[in-house]
Amino acid sequence: MVLENPGDLLRLLVVAVLVYPALVVILRVSGKRTLSKLNAFDFVVTVALGSTLATILLSRDVSLAEGIVALALLVGLQYLVAVFAVRWPPSQRLLKSQPTLLLRDGRLRHRTLRRVRVAESEVRQAARSHGFGDLADVAAVVLESDGSLSVINRSQLGDGSSLADVRDEER
Repeated sequence: MVLENPGDLLRLLVVAVLVYPALVVILRVSGKRTLSKLNAFDFVVTVALGSTLATILLSRDVSLAEGIVALALLVGLQYLVAVFAVRWPPSQRLLKSQPTLLLRDGRLRHRTLRRVRVAESEVRQAARSHGFGDLADVAAVVLESDGSLSVINRSQLGDGSSLADVRDEER
């Protein structure tokens, strides 16, 4: 069972050599947004691309042409959804989670932390990684739609306009 058919190995090599450049071209044509920081929607598309690529490479039942069309279709649909989200902002609520305020003016939002399943230690770690030894010096910590934590110090806060689209459940 190590190698049932040497032709399968040759097929895999040929298909990989052909489909990989096709995927690179498709991704380059679709623009930077396709490979941007991942929110939940982008993550699903990325997993689907990986699964499709694996199926193309390993399944004899999928032709090279069908596989390339499937990859192009996934990337094309992701592109159309991204354009739709930019042109009709209310649709972003369906596609992306809203950034959420976890800490404001040095005070943790405990109820929010529980709801979004972020531990206090993760907020403290984010503050430390941004050079803060005291949470009182932190103006805000935001859980971004891609899952990262943004830390804003008091001197950088200014008028707070960067927090305009951030959900503050305890306000």
